[in-house]
Amino acid sequence: MARIIQCVPNFSEGRDKRIIEKIVDEIRIVDEVKLLDYSMDKDHNRTVVTFIGEPEKVIEAAFNASKTAAKLIDMATHKGEHPRMGATDVIPIIPISDVTMEECIEYSNRLGKRIGEELDIPVYLYEKSATSPNRENLADVRRGQYEGMAEKLKKDEWQPDFGPSTINIKAGVTAVGARMPLVAFNVNLDTDDINVAKKIAKVVRASGGGYKYCKALGIEIKERNIVQVSMNMVDYTKSSLFRVFDTIEREANRYGVNVIGSEIIGLVPVQALVDVADYYLKLEDFNSSQILEKRMFE
Repeated sequence: MARIIQCVPNFSEGRDKRIIEKIVDEIRIVDEVKLLDYSMDKDHNRTVVTFIGEPEKVIEAAFNASKTAAKLIDMATHKGEHPRMGATDVIPIIPISDVTMEECIEYSNRLGKRIGEELDIPVYLYEKSATSPNRENLADVRRGQYEGMAEKLKKDEWQPDFGPSTINIKAGVTAVGARMPLVAFNVNLDTDDINVAKKIAKVVRASGGGYKYCKALGIEIKERNIVQVSMNMVDYTKSSLFRVFDTIEREANRYGVNVIGSEIIGLVPVQALVDVADYYLKLEDFNSSQILEKRMFE
């Protein structure tokens, strides 16, 4: 069986396609690496890239893409709805085939060390790679965002794992870590009242007493004059998309607001969508082996 890991770097640019193409080209040119997807979002001003391949090659591609992003993205002028702290904001490393989580932790350490030392960018290790409990949650690491990182880096408890102890003014700060697959799932509401989205996000996210494996924010989509509950479902097998969606819909109705759509950012495990179909269609004795394409690929 081939050794494969997945990498899903998030870059703080979602409006200038020329910049993103130059970053993504650094991934395309690496042998034994397959670019699966990249999604630009103008309101978030952010691009999520997904690629897989042989571990050493994936780490090489991730470093090269980060190097190009550091040259082309200026965080001092960056504005967007999504929380961010760096040109290459976060780089998750995910085990896919014949690679353990422990190995992915080691790969994340190697990548983080290289970014810190060669690109002169402060790097935090997060999720499974975190060196202390307060660094496991990306939201805690990124709290304060780019604008607050210069002061944050002065605190002993927030010294970076790699790289300088002062912010890279142009490239900001990067987080690197090993984690399980997540689903970036957003639900759109037919209102422009950001307070409604924020209240609903607080209800569904773990830190607000909601779903344990859900991280959520209320965000404005100014281009469409609506708001959105923007989520990372960090373990869809334990906090399912359909339960969170149902809760958002019920909460929205309390404010006289409707859900007008939802979206998946990047790629999604097929089982996450099968679970949704199973729930809403009330399928009996259904299993994933009945999916035509899955049988074909097998």
